[in-house]
Amino acid sequence: MLLVILALGFFFGMRHATDADHVIAVTTIVSRERSARAAMVIGGLWGLGHSVTLLGVGGAAVILGLIIPPRLGLCLEMSVATMLVVLGIINVTGAMRRNEQAGHSTSSGGGGPANAGGMAVMPRHDISRVLRPFVVGVVHGLAGSAAVALLVLTTIRERGWALLYLGIFGAGTVIGMMLLTAAIVVPLVGLTRHFGSVERVIFCATGLVSIAFGLFLAYKIGIVDGLFGRTPTWSPR
Repeated sequence: MLLVILALGFFFGMRHATDADHVIAVTTIVSRERSARAAMVIGGLWGLGHSVTLLGVGGAAVILGLIIPPRLGLCLEMSVATMLVVLGIINVTGAMRRNEQAGHSTSSGGGGPANAGGMAVMPRHDISRVLRPFVVGVVHGLAGSAAVALLVLTTIRERGWALLYLGIFGAGTVIGMMLLTAAIVVPLVGLTRHFGSVERVIFCATGLVSIAFGLFLAYKIGIVDGLFGRTPTWSPR
C-alpha cells in the first residue's frame, strides 16, 4: 500500500507542476528561450528550487510537527502573487526596451546588438538565467510546502516514509516542469520562425498575463482570505 502511495506521489508531483501560478511564472521566464533543451533546463532549475524548499520546510513540518499559522501561510502565498507581478513587469519593460532597440537598429541601417527578431542577445553565462528560475521555484515551494506536508501527514504516519514521499513528490515536480516548459517553448519557436516580430508580442503578453494573475491572487489573499483583516482564513492548497 505504501508503495502505491509513493508512486502516486510522483504523479501528484508532476500534476503539481501544472498549477496555474506555476505555469504562468515559468512561461514569463521561458518565453525568451528558443530551444526545448534550454527550456527544460529552466524547468529543471525551477523544480530544483521548489523541491529544496519542499524538503526543507515540509520535512520540518513532518519531523517536528510544525503548525503554520493562517496569517503566515497567507503571507507565503502573497509572496507568490508579488513575484508574479515582478516577473510580469520585467517582461513588459524588457519588451518595451527591445522595441526601442529594434527601432533604433532599423533607423541606423541594421546595426546594433539585436538579432533578426529584434531581441537583444543575452549572454549565455548570465547568472540571472540560473538564479531566476531557481528563486522562483523556491518561492513557490515556500507557499506550497505546508499543503503537501499536511497531505502527507494525513496519509502516512511513519516519518521515514513521509520524507521519502516528499522526495518522490519533488522529483515528480521537477520532471513535470521540465516537460511542461518544453511543451510551452516548442510552439513559440515555431511562431517566431515564421513571424519574427511576434517574439516581442509574446514576451509582452506573457508579462501582462503574469501581472494580471498576480494582482488577482493578491486581491484574493489580501481581501477575500483576510490577510489584511483581523481574522484571516487559510486553507493550504
